[in-house]
Amino acid sequence: MRHKLAYRKLNKTGEHRKALFKNMLNSLIKYEQIITTLPKAKELKPKIDKVITIGKKADLNNKKNLFSKLQDKSSVKKVFEILSKRYSKRNGGYCRVLKAGFRTGDDAPMAVIELVDRDINARKVDKPKKVETSKKDKGNLPKSATK
Repeated sequence: MRHKLAYRKLNKTGEHRKALFKNMLNSLIKYEQIITTLPKAKELKPKIDKVITIGKKADLNNKKNLFSKLQDKSSVKKVFEILSKRYSKRNGGYCRVLKAGFRTGDDAPMAVIELVDRDINARKVDKPKKVETSKKDKGNLPKSATK
């Protein structure tokens, strides 16, 4: 029987699991939607709910507590400035887990974990914008660049 065994170990050491969830929390806060395996998504859901709940009470102690968990200033800033305002009237349930089929390589069950009422443009944060060069500009390039 599994008495007092609350969380999944995910076949990782404690340090690896802690680092994995810290990175996944930062990615979920930054992009507001990530794709991962179903067991990892189910374990991440209560963690992101607790992070957003901490962010709703804006004081210095909570900021330091959140920074110790996330270790990323931009994530802490986004939680306190954007996400806490977005979910101020909601009493929990800040994210959802959607099943997304099976991975082709090892047939692992996949899931999409996303924030409820998410910003659709948050997924494009790091993607560089395409710079179109016209044919006119191509003629002005040095000879080494055109080869």
